[in-house]
Amino acid sequence: MRISPELRRKLISVAVVSTALLTAAPASVAVAQEQAPRPAAVPAAQTEAAPGVQAERLIVGYKSGASEAESNKAAAADAASKADKTGEDVDFQRRLGTGAALVELGSDPTRASVSDVVAAYQADPQVAYVVPDRLNKPTAVTPNDTEYSKQWDLFESTAGMNVPAAWDTTTGSGVTVAVIDTGYVAHSDLAANIVGGYDFISDTAVSVDGNGRDSNPADPGDWYNDNECGQGIPASTSSWHGTHVAGTIAAATNNGKGVAGVAYGAKISPVRVLGKCGGYDSDIIDAITWASGGSVSGVPANTNVAKVINMSLGGGGACSSATQSAINGAVNRGTSVVVAAGNENQNVSNASPANCNNVITVAATNRAGSRASYSNYGSLVDIAAPGGETRTSKANGILSTLNSGTKTPSSENYDYYQGTSMATPHVAGLAALMKSANSALTPAQIESAIKANARALPGTCSGGCGAGLADAAKTVQAVKGGTSTGTTFSSTTAVAIPDNGAAIESPISVTGRSGNAPSALQVGVDITHTYRGDLVIDLVAPDGSAYRLKAAASDSADNVNTTYTVNASSEVANGTWKLRVQDTAAQDTGTLNGWKLTF
Repeated sequence: MRISPELRRKLISVAVVSTALLTAAPASVAVAQEQAPRPAAVPAAQTEAAPGVQAERLIVGYKSGASEAESNKAAAADAASKADKTGEDVDFQRRLGTGAALVELGSDPTRASVSDVVAAYQADPQVAYVVPDRLNKPTAVTPNDTEYSKQWDLFESTAGMNVPAAWDTTTGSGVTVAVIDTGYVAHSDLAANIVGGYDFISDTAVSVDGNGRDSNPADPGDWYNDNECGQGIPASTSSWHGTHVAGTIAAATNNGKGVAGVAYGAKISPVRVLGKCGGYDSDIIDAITWASGGSVSGVPANTNVAKVINMSLGGGGACSSATQSAINGAVNRGTSVVVAAGNENQNVSNASPANCNNVITVAATNRAGSRASYSNYGSLVDIAAPGGETRTSKANGILSTLNSGTKTPSSENYDYYQGTSMATPHVAGLAALMKSANSALTPAQIESAIKANARALPGTCSGGCGAGLADAAKTVQAVKGGTSTGTTFSSTTAVAIPDNGAAIESPISVTGRSGNAPSALQVGVDITHTYRGDLVIDLVAPDGSAYRLKAAASDSADNVNTTYTVNASSEVANGTWKLRVQDTAAQDTGTLNGWKLTF
């Protein structure tokens, strides 16, 4: 597929927006290199709509109570009003999951014309923010190839992440991780852990799969020709980036082949946002919202809500209010957001979404435990993890699942990559292990525990690498708390909870136990539901006895994500246990994402 000159200008103009926000200098290609000192950043509200910004699309957030915040018709009328006022093309496209509006600015706007439209929105008292819809790119550095003994990043004493010792406690069962990336290309070492995802790429020139958004997150390849993604940018083969990231998190383990995943008991939901030349903020924002259980217009409800999101992607500039709003929504729904620091060997304050609030920002280390030469750094980095460095040997990279196709999918294989993209899934996998070991953990508690239990970098880091090198075993041990070290039985099958309707039940078959259940049976529950006070939750023993876990109450908070303790010593352990959930009032629906019993 060839991209028209107009679309090429469009992609290039959005790619350079993040640099234009602060200076008029052209954007740099994503290459690890020393950067000249930058001027101090001005406040976010000014940088987001700085004069001279060039973009094809804008994201407009309206204040609460504004008619445009609720009505597509009103937002479209407002766009038409701005067009009349400025004499420019301004067209409402769609509503994002956060409620913000996406507006198109025509086929080839100038910097001056964009500035006029931005100024018109800024002058509107009903507008909370207006930001460019920027292009983001995968943050892997370079590709290069198979087995557990080659995964130094998991087990080596020098700079590995001490993962095997964590597996004694948990493997991540009951947790879904959304990989917001290029999608998924079929791989037998991952297939058992893949659950439903979504393709959020709305622009067919970027998606290259012949259609817009749909429920198929398959990766068709993201290759491009010389200069196709910007003047001077050389051709690239397909990266299969999302599949490599997913393998680090949850490749099948103990299956006699390939590589091991950090949280191999977890599930992966592939969410596609990156295609040819990258992906737009607007698609990524909707992906974050949907993956964490939020609602996105025109997209079916997510039945595989993720408690961890991995975003090994990024662009330049300040964190936009639009992106921050989506991240805040995800965290408020109980989902941890783990983000790559970026590969420009610069301060992470210039890389988005790594510089957003409420994310876990990950820098990359090499096999000696020093900051990798390409990795971004700075005070906004939270933690470091193995990202590899292949300058002297590709075996010093991160080995994971891949595909041999240079353009379209071919045969599955494994290969070494390096990048903060590779470091990030190590920490996302650790977050999944933690959530599995203690389902009551909040995103803030997960971030705090990862940092508190890190070890000092074995090597050096100029500029700041956060709390140190993540330590999986120490962190999991610290958060498991009173959770029994016995056997855990879980269900990850999502079940819809109807509004003010009949009770639903989810079964778990317990086998291999002797005697009765314990007097402190741990019941972990993960439910997405607005106004949780409507819910009544019961544990039903194999003989039909019901134990009330939660009664209906005046509780307007969202979701139930906690562990209950039940004295089940009078019940035989083996048999089919059920979790029964009923919504007892109107106007809210929800989903039982999963639950578990720990004996």
